[in-house]
Amino acid sequence: MLSVHTSPLDAPGGGDAGGLNVYVVETAKRLAEAGVDIEIFTRATSSDQAPEQPLCPGVTVRHVTAGPFEGLAKNDLPAQLCAFSAGVMRAEARHEPGYYDLIHSHYWLSGQVGWLARERWGVPLVHSAHTLAKVKNALLADGDEPEPRARVIGEEQVVAEADRLIASTADEAAQLVELYSADPRRVRTIAPGVDLENFVPGSASAARCRLGLRPDALTLLFVGRIQPLKAPDVLLRAVALVNADPDLAGRLQVVVLGAASGTGFERPRHLETLCDELGLAGVVEFRPPASRTVVADYYRAADLTVVPSHNESFGLVALESQACGTPVVAAAVGGLPTAVADDVSGVLVDGHDPVQWAKVLTDVLRTPDVLQRLAGGARPHAERFSWSRTAGGLLVAYREAIAELAHLREVAIHQ
Repeated sequence: MLSVHTSPLDAPGGGDAGGLNVYVVETAKRLAEAGVDIEIFTRATSSDQAPEQPLCPGVTVRHVTAGPFEGLAKNDLPAQLCAFSAGVMRAEARHEPGYYDLIHSHYWLSGQVGWLARERWGVPLVHSAHTLAKVKNALLADGDEPEPRARVIGEEQVVAEADRLIASTADEAAQLVELYSADPRRVRTIAPGVDLENFVPGSASAARCRLGLRPDALTLLFVGRIQPLKAPDVLLRAVALVNADPDLAGRLQVVVLGAASGTGFERPRHLETLCDELGLAGVVEFRPPASRTVVADYYRAADLTVVPSHNESFGLVALESQACGTPVVAAAVGGLPTAVADDVSGVLVDGHDPVQWAKVLTDVLRTPDVLQRLAGGARPHAERFSWSRTAGGLLVAYREAIAELAHLREVAIHQ
């Protein structure tokens, strides 16, 4: 596996660490349980990192030196792909030819390295985009920067070369075909999963006690990287309107769990300033990213998890929340209509107008029966997704790619 720009060992919720990290870790674990030996190559970001580090039995993380350890933004990484590729090639050269059976690259930067390795080693390349530049650019938040043309070209190249393309939803599969001219025969739709053992329902009052939250407040939760794409500002503007409702005023507490990422670094205190302007002091609390176990407690502590993103390739936060029995109010974009069952495990909202979001949140919070009904549908919906199921789908795609390449070689020999 290739994960150039973010390490599977990094905690999600800040910087470049997010759903991709969770996906790589969880699928690697489940594939290892199925008997697959996995090595994950990622860029070293500290001189203290060991060249090799076990993640779990059967999975090793390899740190490749490519550029300075610190202070290198994601947009600077294309200039280091040659150095990273050299590190991957050297690792393979220490083994007998044919040591690796298949490459699975995550995100377009990894796909560029995977493309080279595929040509060098003669093994299939399976690629997961996770996000697509053309889709992101079509759904930009106001004032956010578009993805550069170099990324668009890089994605087009990887799509053309990969033996299998893994899409999280049918919509993403269609985008690969329609926007990137992907061969439909090479696209496979495999939904991500959720850790149904860590993310489980539990006592909200006990979770609030452990986290130091008000026990009697109506609690809204935002989990994720702080950047315009994730639209935390939409939540805060909506909360200001909800807090003006006579029946809800003074009863709200909002937790924003995450750290700055991407263009969010340009205005690191933007949300705090916005809270002051909206009169939300004492209502909104900002907390740093936490371990997966503690994040599960935050979900259990919340009445609603809010996912107002301008785009999400899938929306793992929504699944994790529902697995804990907490319903979700989410934007009807990207993979969120798959991750959230509208009016069953949560509510999907069209657009990003804070007035509309405030209306939806107010309607749910003022109607305990509705909130209870959605909470009752949350866990059953999440149980439709598991990482074991995801890994099983990947294994099928891997075997298809290996068999197809072997067949093409056989045909070429006899021509």
